[in-house]
Amino acid sequence: MTSSELWTRETAERYDAEETGMSSAAVLGPTLDFLAELAGGGRALEFAIGTGRVGVPLRERGVSVVGVELSAHMAAVLRRKADEDVLPVVLGDMATTTVPGGFRLVYLVYNTLANLLTQDEQVECFRNAARHLEPGGRFVVELGVPPLRFLPPGQVAVPFDVSERHLGFDTFDLVEQVLVSHHLTRDGEDGRYRRGASRHRYAWPAELDLMARIAGLALERRVADWDGTPFTQDSTKHVSVWRKPA
Repeated sequence: MTSSELWTRETAERYDAEETGMSSAAVLGPTLDFLAELAGGGRALEFAIGTGRVGVPLRERGVSVVGVELSAHMAAVLRRKADEDVLPVVLGDMATTTVPGGFRLVYLVYNTLANLLTQDEQVECFRNAARHLEPGGRFVVELGVPPLRFLPPGQVAVPFDVSERHLGFDTFDLVEQVLVSHHLTRDGEDGRYRRGASRHRYAWPAELDLMARIAGLALERRVADWDGTPFTQDSTKHVSVWRKPA
């Protein structure tokens, strides 16, 4: 078991309802186009597949998808959408769990690499991806860029969402390179708010490139989003593609 925090049944059951924006056609369309092109008719492996937000529609695009998921509760929600023979899921962590066969594509979306709370485990995730890749295959990671430029001296918190139904902000431990995402979410119409928090290890793109090199992978492409917008110093996230030598 890795240091990743485990999703509970309650959290898994409400996950899709709280992430409807991430499941919209505007968000999913470019994501699926990007991944399907890289899969190129080969098999794809999704680490931390969750409830299948990306894996299920990618399978519907004709890509053969297999998932690895730490939370049995998240996998149970996915199973309502796709049978095991359509989209197999192996329960386990993304740093050490192995799946039979080779893959043309291994991918991690929506900041899930940061669920691994130590550098060693993130390195092992890259090594695990490399183990599964066929020669010439790609490892894709979507990850936010740490917003540390927004931290003036003495401040440790940065808001990322302020809306009527949700307040979200991150607090940073700059020594341990860990952030905690805090959420206040309005439940129903009675005015009550539900509080939640989750820990994540942030990493800069250059650090990920070194992890990839340790795993025998080389950076092929880095863009700011699934649409292919150029990555700049002002980008808030990146989609990076590393390739295994042919």
